[in-house]
Amino acid sequence: MDKLLIEGGTRLAGEIAISGAKNAALPILCAALLTKEPVTFTNVPRLNDIGTLLRLLEQMGVKVERDGDRVTLDAGGVANPVAPYELVKTMRASILVLGPLVARFGSAKVSLPGGCAIGARPVDQHIKGLQAMGATVKVEHGYVNAECPRLKGARLFTDMVTVTGTENLMMAACLADGETVIENAAREPEVVDLANCLVAMGARISGAGGDVIRIQGVKELHGATHRVMPDRIETGTYLCAAAVTGGEVRLTNTSSSYLDAVIDKLMDAGCEVFSERDAIRLKAPARLQAVSLRTAPYPAFPTDMQAQFMALNAVAEGTAVIRETIFENRFMHAVELQRLGADIRIDGNTAFVKGVAGLQGATVMATDLRASASLVIAGLVAEGSTIIERIYHLDRGYENLEAKLAALGARVERLK
Repeated sequence: MDKLLIEGGTRLAGEIAISGAKNAALPILCAALLTKEPVTFTNVPRLNDIGTLLRLLEQMGVKVERDGDRVTLDAGGVANPVAPYELVKTMRASILVLGPLVARFGSAKVSLPGGCAIGARPVDQHIKGLQAMGATVKVEHGYVNAECPRLKGARLFTDMVTVTGTENLMMAACLADGETVIENAAREPEVVDLANCLVAMGARISGAGGDVIRIQGVKELHGATHRVMPDRIETGTYLCAAAVTGGEVRLTNTSSSYLDAVIDKLMDAGCEVFSERDAIRLKAPARLQAVSLRTAPYPAFPTDMQAQFMALNAVAEGTAVIRETIFENRFMHAVELQRLGADIRIDGNTAFVKGVAGLQGATVMATDLRASASLVIAGLVAEGSTIIERIYHLDRGYENLEAKLAALGARVERLK
């Protein structure tokens, strides 16, 4: 199993390009199931999760062509609307095939998903929404079985804000009979990117980016070409890495418009941040100031950046209070950061982080995707060598991580 070796103490400086967004690409690739015509997507990142989803689509009968960051999918010959446990178990986003399969083929059999062990992320809102649209849904032997000859438009209200739930139901509604209204919808930019893709395919959607989305069902969708948005979490991660090392970086192929809450906190920490049309530049101070934060659904501070800011606060001046309100088990990286010398105390969903003068390299273990990123950030500033085990988590969400860090001057090596 691969490991990552980081020699800390190097200031990051230079320029790198940000990849396409994993959390936008996954639902967008699933949208190809809604049409029998070929659909082409560009700016698709090379990640393990993307590869898993493409294998899942292939086994259903989708023709997959990949050339660099360009992926063309042809779902005209789908004959097997089943998502088996073997492919779904490693990635929660596999549930996103459920809505498109029921909408176009009238039935679906999808294994209950796996993914990162960061807490309960139930699919009950997906099921509840499909049932309201007329589907018969049963959960048996670890699979969600759904059937409906033609979904009917309905008024849907999710009990909680759910990104994948909003995306699944929005895709299903595109081919439903009549109007569907999704209330308490997720407002994330990735939801908007999916809506833009669906509209390019002939869907009639309004309100994406707000908490009420309206979809007028159409008889069928057609082929299209769509460019996946930049990855705002990858962007934020490299900004934190530069900040921790006292560096100065320019990130291209990205935008600050998706990152207001993160950039505000970086500026509170003492960083200078400059926004360009398709780039962001950051200049860090000699010593960061501690910043407290509370995670919440977009446009508030993203839970996917909480771990990276815990690493940042570990070496900042002062004490920070971090409250996690999205997932109940998302502080597992704290114990590993403590192995590097961080002063962190956990009380329920709150972490108290007292900045220390410096961290020391050690062997640590990644527990989930964003926890892995926090350990990389801490390793970059720690004295001596840090070895991060179980980095397959990193490969799920960061494209060419070691190459990009090396381009900024980091001393990082993958150990086979």
